[in-house]
Amino acid sequence: MYGITGGAGSGKTEAAKRFAALGFSVFDADALGHEIIAPGGAAESAVLEAFGDAILTDGGIDRAKLGALVFQDSAARERLNAIMHPLIHDEVFRRAALLKGDRGEAPVIVDAALLAENGRKEPWMDGLILVLCSREERLRRLVTRRGLSPVQANQRMDAQSPPEKKLALADYVIHNEGSVEALWDQVDAIAKAVRNEGQ
Repeated sequence: MYGITGGAGSGKTEAAKRFAALGFSVFDADALGHEIIAPGGAAESAVLEAFGDAILTDGGIDRAKLGALVFQDSAARERLNAIMHPLIHDEVFRRAALLKGDRGEAPVIVDAALLAENGRKEPWMDGLILVLCSREERLRRLVTRRGLSPVQANQRMDAQSPPEKKLALADYVIHNEGSVEALWDQVDAIAKAVRNEGQ
């Protein structure tokens, strides 16, 4: 399994989509996070116990309310990560094992912003793919494409360690300052290299 990471607004998700289009199995850690805090999800009760009813809307956890809380409070963010990360990790491995049974040695990519946050690669990774982009361009994308205010966008970026700090850990680096076609070309080259490694 390979991890793909990058700061908010870097284009990591677009790169992951390209890997999926090339036949890789891609697990989106953020989407899995949504699933496990949904009603009946594996993390729902623990998150409610940690943060209380203030994060509820119509009886369910409101991700916008939860996000507003944790992106401006590092202690709250650490509490949430301590609940979510082990459960997301377990679910990724469960699904990867099922895929391996169905498809043999199909390449698997785990798309997660918080990979290698502690200065080392997770032991399950065969390799780390890092998507880099200037902070200025990331800010522009978060404001224009995701509709965040500049304050919200900066909070999102500040909630993660600077992506450049992960350069020494990365096996592959994608520079995403240009067109989507330029991004795809870099993904295509990495996909070829990863497949060659598996042979």
